[in-house]
Amino acid sequence: MEKTGNVRSSLLKLLWHRIEEDDIPGLSAQLAYFFLLSLFPLLIVLFTLLPYLPIPHPDMLGMIKDFAPVEAMDLIEKNVNEIMNHRNGGLLSFGIIGTIWSASNGINAIVRAFNKAYNVKESRSFIVSRGVAILLTFGMIFVFILAIVLPVFGKEIGLFLFSKFGYTSEFIKLWNALSWLVSAIILFLMFTGLYWIAPNVKLRCRSSFPGAIFATLGWIISSIGLSFYVGNFSNYSLTYGSIGAIIVLMIWLYISAFIIIIGGEINAFYSDRNRTNC
Repeated sequence: MEKTGNVRSSLLKLLWHRIEEDDIPGLSAQLAYFFLLSLFPLLIVLFTLLPYLPIPHPDMLGMIKDFAPVEAMDLIEKNVNEIMNHRNGGLLSFGIIGTIWSASNGINAIVRAFNKAYNVKESRSFIVSRGVAILLTFGMIFVFILAIVLPVFGKEIGLFLFSKFGYTSEFIKLWNALSWLVSAIILFLMFTGLYWIAPNVKLRCRSSFPGAIFATLGWIISSIGLSFYVGNFSNYSLTYGSIGAIIVLMIWLYISAFIIIIGGEINAFYSDRNRTNC
């Protein structure tokens, strides 16, 4: 018990030191900026794939809607719908290459942040490092699709089976309770892959678990907390006018970036500790 307490104390001290040394608040602001630039290209790719997937249009943003503040969600939906309604032809052509490249900028910024956490330089060539970022971008697209498909078809299959026994209402209550767990598991898998593959360090998959657990719980709690605060205690539209929604979106992205970077620092701490013990 005492040893565990010492580890936690060392971790907290390291995190506090790293927050100042690595300028994590400033790094999070940079990452939030790249997230903003990457968000809409990523969603455009998802919506471009919509005709090829048996997924209802309203469900495409379901997972984001569960956690994002209302004002930020309205801004995302409005802009994505406007872009998709005014696009010239299908994006599943050469145009998608530029879209994927733009979407990968956010992942590329995460790679740099993780390398800083592990105190390593990017020794991979530009093509390889950008290829990793693009690969992880495709991975995120797959995770988003999985996050959409599982709830939609899982609910339909469950309703079909439970209706045979007359337990439809009971299943709906159970599904509503389990939907948060499903979202948490999907987020955990996404963060695990990100922390495992992104850094320029050879890692075991399980070594990314501590940061992935922290990022999953931290992102869910902070997103719900921010959404509750914005919805009940603050009205950014009155303070900032028409750009209030953009302010809320940037705050959400900044908090998300901060949590993701801290998760990388946690994994780096345990990686260094295990290497020292060996």
